[in-house]
Amino acid sequence: MAVAPIPFVDLAAQRKRLEGRVEAAIQRVVQSGAYIMGPEVGELERQLAAHAGVRHVITCANGTQALELVLRAWGIGQGDAVFVPAFTFAATGEAPAWLGATPVFCDVEDVTFNLDPQSLEAAIDLAERQGLKPKAVIPVDLFGVPADYEAINRIAGRHGLKVLQDAAQSYGAIRAGKRAGAHADAAATSFYPAKPLGCYGDGGAMFTDDDELAAQLRSLRFHGMGGGGQYDNVRVGTTGRLDTIQAAVLLEKLAILDDEQGARQRVADGYARGLSNLAITPRVPDGVASAWAQYTLRVDDRDAIKAELAANGVPTMIYYPKALADQAAFAGAPVSPTGIEVSRRLTGEVLSLPMHPYLEEMVQARVIEEVKGALLKRAG
Repeated sequence: MAVAPIPFVDLAAQRKRLEGRVEAAIQRVVQSGAYIMGPEVGELERQLAAHAGVRHVITCANGTQALELVLRAWGIGQGDAVFVPAFTFAATGEAPAWLGATPVFCDVEDVTFNLDPQSLEAAIDLAERQGLKPKAVIPVDLFGVPADYEAINRIAGRHGLKVLQDAAQSYGAIRAGKRAGAHADAAATSFYPAKPLGCYGDGGAMFTDDDELAAQLRSLRFHGMGGGGQYDNVRVGTTGRLDTIQAAVLLEKLAILDDEQGARQRVADGYARGLSNLAITPRVPDGVASAWAQYTLRVDDRDAIKAELAANGVPTMIYYPKALADQAAFAGAPVSPTGIEVSRRLTGEVLSLPMHPYLEEMVQARVIEEVKGALLKRAG
């Protein structure tokens, strides 16, 4: 008897829960004809701002653009240093590079996989010695856990750096009583479909309490538009608007996000109970609620385990198989004097298991048993 395949992220189950609601929301947009900057866009921005606890949310076309637009509004460019973790997706390094700035790679913490404040301190000193101007740092809330913003903000304050929270994987998470998006001078997130809050295509948003920055971001995403409308171009901007249909989808998904986050936590707890005695399971710092974008183990003989699980019908993913500083695109970029030993070690150990709010207990039990079998085979 064939065993049903296990989805890594089950968007179909979420769609079934919202059946009728999303379709009706999309139909309203289609019938209205307001496909660009329709009222749903403004409503989404208002609801996100209230949910995250910030003054302003500005939506845009995708999460990578959200990073780039904030840096551009801050005047980041040639000769500037922007500090980023070495263990993350390429977008975090791409955004400053597009603007002519130099990404300087820092190591990450062994427990959270997030930017290591000590590595950041050393990287700032290196950048200054190389004649670069330290301007900004982009901590990434990897796999759903907000970075150590208390320490990072203190360092940034001493050195005059702007802090841009990369919350592409952490929207809905909480640290020190604040939601992701509210921990830094500005934040960026992604609404890619597999994210904790995802649309049915590409989308992104920027968060800030800075009124002036918010005004610049609204202008930049719409061809540098000024107060006189779209033909009043007060700065060089771009096309960065979120489609109204995607905003309508996100409004429906935002309404169930907190409930889904509770379900993700239950899934994470189940994995911890079943696997913590056989593998290094995620550890969330005190005072933090993870968004659980991924549930990532650290294991020896990772590639063989991944292949065995695939053969037994259990999908897994590797985020990420190569450190950013080792990617050809960033060849020659400065690396913190502390090195990136942790980042490089993680690239050979991390293995992410199916994680979504609709992972049924029986299905998770099957995943856990298959992972246990693969681990015990190597332990014996």
